[in-house]
Amino acid sequence: MVQKAAPIRATRGRPVGNVTRGTTNPNRMRRVDRWITGAHARRLRSFPGAPLAVDLGYGASPTTALELFDRLRAVREDFRLTGVEIEPTRVAAAKPLERDGLDFRLGGFELSVAEPPALVRAFNVLRQYEEGDVGAIWELVCSRLAPGGLFVEGTCDEIGRRAAWVALDADGPRTLSVAVRFGSFERPSDVAERLPKALIHRNVPGEPVYDFLQALDGAWLAAASLAPFGNRQRWIAMARAMRESGWPLADGPARWRLGELTVAWGAVAPHH
Repeated sequence: MVQKAAPIRATRGRPVGNVTRGTTNPNRMRRVDRWITGAHARRLRSFPGAPLAVDLGYGASPTTALELFDRLRAVREDFRLTGVEIEPTRVAAAKPLERDGLDFRLGGFELSVAEPPALVRAFNVLRQYEEGDVGAIWELVCSRLAPGGLFVEGTCDEIGRRAAWVALDADGPRTLSVAVRFGSFERPSDVAERLPKALIHRNVPGEPVYDFLQALDGAWLAAASLAPFGNRQRWIAMARAMRESGWPLADGPARWRLGELTVAWGAVAPHH
């Protein structure tokens, strides 16, 4: 059983946050990284100078930080990345892998970097926190972003087959994305167990995210006649039906064919 994290407290001179389990696997973040470098390629190329990205809470192994660095470098070759971890032994283990444009340092949600980052990715980090901590954490990280910067916070399963994340900027949360590997689910709502912390306890009747997932399932079942043509075609038909029924989707067929779907945050934000 995972022990609950202690409440978030800002302490002068100490990183903000708690040590997580640190579990990770190679290529676990491929779906969110593909979305960052694909759906937001223009944003990433728009920053002046050599932009900085932060992989916040990369875990016991820096593998996924190295992967993000390489993927960002494929978008623009001057991207830099700092892996930030709150556990000193994890930072020490990653230090030998530093190279030009890539470094690792001790820190938490305050972001222990010398300049505002263009991108912050925090995956499988907030899962162990209380839902009540999320708003303050989001606000703290977003306050550190460079102008036009992006904060991507979410959760995925152990080998990256199912993932969900929230994209935020200086004004707060903007979108919710879900991404799945075709063949890894029976219904789209199977991704519910990987919803970000702000939503995972809100998948109950009366909450917008519950309505969203139920609508996905309904559109998926309605597209069953396309199953012989493959799950990709069925997913695209599901997404079209969602848009036609009024859900404010923020993407189109180019992303849908990858098993992704992004919806405006206002359509799924929790009732308070």
